[in-house]
Amino acid sequence: MKFSVVTPSYNQGRFIRDCLESVRTQTGVEVEHIVVDAGSTDGTLEILKSAPQIQWTSEPDAGMSDGINKGFRRATGEWLMWLNTDDYLLPGALARVDAFAEAHPDADVIYGDCLFVDEERRVLRSKREHRFDFNTLLFYGCFIPSTSTFIHRRVIATGQLLDVGCRVCMDFEYYLRLSRAGCRFAHLPEALACFRWHAANTSSVQHARRRAERLQIQRQCLRAMNRLWLGHPVLLDILYRVYQVKRGWLRLLSTFSKR
Repeated sequence: MKFSVVTPSYNQGRFIRDCLESVRTQTGVEVEHIVVDAGSTDGTLEILKSAPQIQWTSEPDAGMSDGINKGFRRATGEWLMWLNTDDYLLPGALARVDAFAEAHPDADVIYGDCLFVDEERRVLRSKREHRFDFNTLLFYGCFIPSTSTFIHRRVIATGQLLDVGCRVCMDFEYYLRLSRAGCRFAHLPEALACFRWHAANTSSVQHARRRAERLQIQRQCLRAMNRLWLGHPVLLDILYRVYQVKRGWLRLLSTFSKR
């Protein structure tokens, strides 16, 4: 089985070596690593030039979602994922996804767990997930870690790419759209990658934009479902708390099911 890892890149030279090495050292599977750089000026290109195992380009783009889409269009693997420059795969991650995919041939999207780490790769906490639940995704938020998520080629072949208009919550919008399109999600209850928290990453900044974009995506989805009346901010806040509790139960059930 062949995997395609797409890395959108822009001025993250201090972290990108970890990302590249984590993909290069995966064993037991065939893998191509496609780096789509948006014109870095911090030394990233010198690092990319020194990594013969990768395919890379460097040119202006319309943002992170556009860069990922470019990589997806070039990819040739059966399973595709995007891995940000400041994140990295854990050893043996792709082999575990390979085995899980063989056992779950109907899955269109496979997502695992991840670890949150700091700039020095020290583990801050484990992010454990649970079986897929559409309403929890819609009302609680994007519990699926993109850094541990794999999308089957047949999904991309139907034209399902990221919305380039989404700059912060592109994963949230994408997974909602894929679910509504009938894609089947499967949870692999193992940590597959590390998500790095630092002062400059998208999850640490742009809080106002994240909130506004999330609300817009929720309302678009509810409008398509003829449930726009649920899109009032007060109702959404209530539903967030309801599904926060449900998420806790789902995680608890997932923990017991592993025993």
